[in-house]
Amino acid sequence: MTNTWLQKWNERYKQDGYAYGIYPNEFLKNQLKKLKPGKILFAAEGEGRNAVFAAKEGWAVSAFDISPYAQKKALQLALDNNVSIDYKTGELPDLDYTKGEFDAIALIYAHFPSSIKSQYHKLLAQLVRSNGVIIFEAFSKKHLKYQQLNKSVGGPSDLESLFSMEEIQSDFDDFEIIELTEKEIDLKEGAGHNGIGSVVRFVGRKK
Repeated sequence: MTNTWLQKWNERYKQDGYAYGIYPNEFLKNQLKKLKPGKILFAAEGEGRNAVFAAKEGWAVSAFDISPYAQKKALQLALDNNVSIDYKTGELPDLDYTKGEFDAIALIYAHFPSSIKSQYHKLLAQLVRSNGVIIFEAFSKKHLKYQQLNKSVGGPSDLESLFSMEEIQSDFDDFEIIELTEKEIDLKEGAGHNGIGSVVRFVGRKK
């Protein structure tokens, strides 16, 4: 992962306030309420809004991101909410998670660089136990036209970093599809995600 990528996210997260707010993503929130709490990993978790919510719901929470500024804010948000999360910084291959360690993995707007995103998905898939789940929401390849109309909706501005349903099926081919959709939604997540965009949503169960 390039220094430019790290600099981008450090710049984002060292600003005052929480870029995407302090409340959980609605899709994640609804999906977690369907599951018995266990051990969950949040990938590219940023400032901790989703991890803290899961911890409050009784999950044992692990998370990672490349930005130490994100980690600092996430740990503060956890402290403010009287919960504990295990939050690492670095690149996924270096973080020493073990195969089958997690009951669930959440990828909520985890837009990794296009050169490694499928590799990361496959690594993350290995960390899910049998019958565990992946919960995924991120911008679709159709999102660029929404972003051109409204920059406040956020998201990557290059097509390769956006997702198609076919990509998700391929990357998580050892998962039973519970839900896989592409749809238009209205986002209200801090200053970073505001407005109508196009997303891919996926829930899969490890075979």
